Amino acid sequence: MGLFYSREQLIAERAEWKRAGKVVVFTNGCYDILHPGHIRLLESARSLGDILILALNTDASVQRLKGPTRPLISENERAELGCALAAVDAVTFFGEDTPRELIAAVLPDILIKGADWAHFIAGREEVEAAGGKVLALPLEPGYSTTGILEEVLARGI
Repeated sequence: MGLFYSREQLIAERAEWKRAGKVVVFTNGCYDILHPGHIRLLESARSLGDILILALNTDASVQRLKGPTRPLISENERAELGCALAAVDAVTFFGEDTPRELIAAVLPDILIKGADWAHFIAGREEVEAAGGKVLALPLEPGYSTTGILEEVLARGI
């Protein structure tokens, strides 16, 4: 189970993990409605290193990206869910439209995104320039937050 870190705390903890020789994996997203596809992606990401950081979009960032009706679950509740997952070691927020600045400050050993973002992985240049790897992992078929929302609306729930 993970801990929540402010950006400053996470950067300091990353330095400690680096000194300890830990392989740090980083992924990010809205995680507005947590579903099995999220869990499986996080488990796959965690299997690649010693520490998994999950950076969550703030509520304001989600609204800019997804529209005024999102997020459905507040950032603090999403952080609580993230911290409760066995695969996640650290949770933090980013309020920008992309986590590039945060990634540049943390410089993980491995940067992960789902394959749906393979065309644009924010922070790729910074991680690769520092000698790290960037991977787009396959998504679990049949799971998407947008799909879940569409299904709920179609059912009139």
